[in-house]
Amino acid sequence: MKLSVYLSTKEIMLIVQNISYIHLDKTSLFNNLNFTLPTHSKTALIGQNGSGKSTLLKLIAGLYPVTTGQIHTVENPYYIPQHFGQYNTLTVAEALGIADKLHAFECILSGEMTEAYLELLDDDWTIEERCQESLQHWQLEGISLSSPMALLSGGQKTKVFLAGIEIHKPNFILLDEPSNHLDLAGRELLYDFILTTSATLFVVSHDRTLLNLLNNIYELTPTGITTYGGNYDFYCEQKEIAVNALQHRIESQEKELRKAKQKERETMERQQKLDARAKKNVGKAGLPKIVANTWRNSAERSTAKIAGVHLEKTTNISQELRALRTQQTELDKMKFAFDTSNLHFGKTLFQGEDLNYMHNTKCLWTPDLNFSIKSGERTAIQGKNGSGKTTFIRLLLGELLPARGKLYRATEQIVYIDQEYSLINDQLNIYEQAQTFNQTALQEHEVKIRLNRFLFDKDEWDKPCHALSGGERMRLALCCLNIGQIAPDMIILDEPTNNLDIQNIDILTSAIRDYTGTLLVASHDNIFLEEIGIQRHINF
Repeated sequence: MKLSVYLSTKEIMLIVQNISYIHLDKTSLFNNLNFTLPTHSKTALIGQNGSGKSTLLKLIAGLYPVTTGQIHTVENPYYIPQHFGQYNTLTVAEALGIADKLHAFECILSGEMTEAYLELLDDDWTIEERCQESLQHWQLEGISLSSPMALLSGGQKTKVFLAGIEIHKPNFILLDEPSNHLDLAGRELLYDFILTTSATLFVVSHDRTLLNLLNNIYELTPTGITTYGGNYDFYCEQKEIAVNALQHRIESQEKELRKAKQKERETMERQQKLDARAKKNVGKAGLPKIVANTWRNSAERSTAKIAGVHLEKTTNISQELRALRTQQTELDKMKFAFDTSNLHFGKTLFQGEDLNYMHNTKCLWTPDLNFSIKSGERTAIQGKNGSGKTTFIRLLLGELLPARGKLYRATEQIVYIDQEYSLINDQLNIYEQAQTFNQTALQEHEVKIRLNRFLFDKDEWDKPCHALSGGERMRLALCCLNIGQIAPDMIILDEPTNNLDIQNIDILTSAIRDYTGTLLVASHDNIFLEEIGIQRHINF
């Protein structure tokens, strides 16, 4: 819906007014959401997994209808989704919505200059040249406009839609996790685009490098959207201030609760002494029974009233304290609790000599690989999309055999965690999955305590694993390793942050930092690699 005429199109690109969205299963995702996007602003939308970020982008893009409320835009946005499966039956040109225009262009060049073709082309005589330049800029050499989308990798599909920006030249762009499948070179191109474009951007991302290039952070929570006028580092500073203020409030409430309870004890002790003295005096005074009973009842009512006043006060403080504590972070609870790996530091776990693997009758790596991985090291493997990082991991795991060269392997105690967290069995529920790692025969209540520690309360123990979000799968995987207790010699992580929100990346980072064994990580997230203490790199 176009922006109302009374609003200045020079200042505001988007207005969201009192929108609500209810899923087909009748659950409400958000209610009475309100915010605006200034023209030329570069804004991030962050929030926990499941908060509705991707759905909100689809509502703005017009792919979903709002349940109530209105969305006004100056012009239709160009939308780059997070997932591209819906385009697998199309060619690159069809996915970009330019197939008809290209066909008209080709027909006109061949002499069929009909009115219909001229209308379709709309004087866009540079369309073909612009397409080729855009595909080349986004490192899509060898991919044509007629290439099937189904044959492209996730990173290539993302680049196709990024190339579409130069083709369509939109002024308003929605991007949903645009760096998820990009290699380092692709990310650098994306970062450069974000820095130089004058278009209005609204970006869902957990890529902290990208988030620091944006000048506004909008945080989506169940209560609405909170805006922060700065980049992600500024947002973190503000959140830290809020966390510190929360801690001070908790400490203040704890102190007030202790004082209230002490005052309650002192008041009750004093009242009890007064009641005892009054009772003794009544007995000595020899008053009629009815008068003595009246005095005793009055004393009891007074004591009960005092107790009630103090109980109400301590109860109110306790409730406020519990409410404040629920806002505290859970990061410190979610740590690996197993013993240190028994391998002595510096032992060679893997060694490759002139190693290579055949792919489509060609060797994957030039030159052959020569490497070693030693116990206690924290190593990152990096390279372009398609350079063979996952193949390298599968060789280490013994799932593939090298085409030539030698691979020495000295360890079998390896935990492999891919970006889908496939060690989770989708046929089980959460509690059943946890029990599959209960190798030391923990009691049922001990398993459930660990599930609670990783934010799975009793209402979720029967939840099927196939219904878990990326963040939930990650937390359950960490919980399972915690339940297993026996430290693996090595943990291998393959793009572990791709499907996580920022909170869950923090949880994973905190847990991995505590692991004392050998770590091998394939990731394009340099901030994550830095925070988990990577010491060396293997580059392809």
